[in-house]
Amino acid sequence: MFDSPLSASPYDVLGVATDISEDELRRAYRAKLRETHPDTGGDAAVFVQVQRAWELIGTPEARAAYDRGRGAPATAPDATATSGWRAPTARPDTRPRARSHGQPGGWRRERYLTLMREWAGRGVDLEDPYDPQLVRSAPLDVRRLLADALAEEASARIVADLGMGYTVWHDVAAAGRGSNPDDKLDHVVLGPSGLYGVLSEDFGGPVGFRRGEITGPHIPGAPITELLGRMRVVARAARVRFSGAIVVLPDEDVAQAITELGKIRGMPVVVVARSALSTVLRRGVSGARDIGGNEVFDVRTRLDQTVTYV
Repeated sequence: MFDSPLSASPYDVLGVATDISEDELRRAYRAKLRETHPDTGGDAAVFVQVQRAWELIGTPEARAAYDRGRGAPATAPDATATSGWRAPTARPDTRPRARSHGQPGGWRRERYLTLMREWAGRGVDLEDPYDPQLVRSAPLDVRRLLADALAEEASARIVADLGMGYTVWHDVAAAGRGSNPDDKLDHVVLGPSGLYGVLSEDFGGPVGFRRGEITGPHIPGAPITELLGRMRVVARAARVRFSGAIVVLPDEDVAQAITELGKIRGMPVVVVARSALSTVLRRGVSGARDIGGNEVFDVRTRLDQTVTYV
């Protein structure tokens, strides 16, 4: 929860300054526990955040370690990285992997780097544009680009591990050339269970659902409505039928691993925790149309011939 460019820091969660004394920090933590405890009418998701915040800065040793990294994830993707926000490196893995086209998170990574340099100002040398302290001080729109890129890259790694029976297209343009690059499908996944449009997101906090849409204080627009609209554009261009729509969110931002929202505008929609994505893609979505036999080959060919990338 604290390894996202959008997430609040432990200090923010506890509502304290970074230079607070140890005694004051302990009192603030106890007050937040009472305020957020579900038994007293508090929010369970926030209560968990408060506990996690204390784990990170509740002791002098843990606090010093957190302050040195200032929000860096506990693990990094490789031994040289100072934060988990760098672009992932290729893995020496010889297992058969899904066929993959396009660059997951590529457009948003490039846009993030451009805006970070503009924000820092001309003549400023950004030695590390992924430095956690620098990232957390950047404007929200810039941080959101990096968070989305990380979410897309994480989903791409999961799909790749499903094996050669799957094909995935990343950063698929869902409008004509020269249009807004944000009009895209993060992933189009074809496998034995069907053809799915996939949105990988990180909104920086817990979400809810209302009338077939994702709700929450940090959510811009109408993610599911926009996803379904982009799927229709791609389906018409390629002359294919999608089996369903999948929205992938960080595990800690959803109350349960798999939330079936039913059919929305005629399309089965499911919201999944990232750790459950492979399960859903293997078994399929309730109410989704299976694709088998020669149709898989035909759908793959049509997509290969028509897909363009942002």
